[in-house]
Amino acid sequence: MAIYENISLEKGMYANRDKSLTAVLEELDPSVNYIGTSLEGLDAFSRQLKRFDIKVSGAASDKVEKFFQTSDSAALFPEYVSRAVKQGMQEADVLSSIIATKTNISGMDYRSITSTPSDEDKSLAVVNEGAFIPETKVSTQENLVKLKKRGRMLVSSYEALRFQRLDLFTVTLKQIGAYIKRAQLKDAVDVLLNGDGNSNPCGSMAAAEAGKLTYADLVSLWAGLSPYELNTILAPTSAMTKLLAANELKDSNAGQTFHGTGKMVTPLGANLIHTQAITDNLIIGMDKNCALEMVVAGEIQTDYDKLIDRQLERAAITSVAGFAKIYKDAAKKLTY
Repeated sequence: MAIYENISLEKGMYANRDKSLTAVLEELDPSVNYIGTSLEGLDAFSRQLKRFDIKVSGAASDKVEKFFQTSDSAALFPEYVSRAVKQGMQEADVLSSIIATKTNISGMDYRSITSTPSDEDKSLAVVNEGAFIPETKVSTQENLVKLKKRGRMLVSSYEALRFQRLDLFTVTLKQIGAYIKRAQLKDAVDVLLNGDGNSNPCGSMAAAEAGKLTYADLVSLWAGLSPYELNTILAPTSAMTKLLAANELKDSNAGQTFHGTGKMVTPLGANLIHTQAITDNLIIGMDKNCALEMVVAGEIQTDYDKLIDRQLERAAITSVAGFAKIYKDAAKKLTY
């Protein structure tokens, strides 16, 4: 009998908040052992689903009650929930397009680092032989990164869900993940605009004419962000409509790309991201390679006790994350 068929599954496997059940199972049953077999390509959790013949997707997906045929298979249910929520977060992911780095921490206290180079530091003047080499000072931030718990409460009864197909239930769970990701994007935009509590809000520029957003304003934003690179622009719906109406962005190549993919191409080469996280008449131009750090405390958290015991009423699904500025001047807002 294969190793994965002998593993005893129980609640204690969820006790380590820094490791998912999949990670715990991988330590007990490494996927590398299945290279060249019919199970190659499946991770440790997927092998457990196969062990209990639980199909979570497709037209032939099983019903929710299939997880609760045995106490061992019931222990897989919270991980199924977490993975479906995580899939929804990945599908709704915009954050990866605006963060420079993602830091995973095991506690709730985290202090980021910062460096505020002067104009002289940025110029990197020639250093003569024996002369003093200019310094770049890197220090920890005065205040901790503010971590926020975002999530949803799963409110239902086991009786209401037991006969539902898992592929349909997955759709609901993925929407929870999408909600969490949108909320985290709003947190990230707030830090970009107002700073992370360490006196580092982004710089501000104004359009040449109030109420209008022109190509010339974009050029000014590009120039104002130097020496950083303008490679990402965050814009709400109102700004998107103004940008799309700009004559300079109506050339044939840009039009064909927009009509074919829905993605706008700017002559400035920046990645244009449409978001409802911005509510004012402004856009944010940034260098995504050095503006923002995302700090995550652990994996997706579920009330695994309730889920395993079929007490789905008010079972919480949460994620804890925060954001910190890296270089203050790597993002600017343009108000119109």
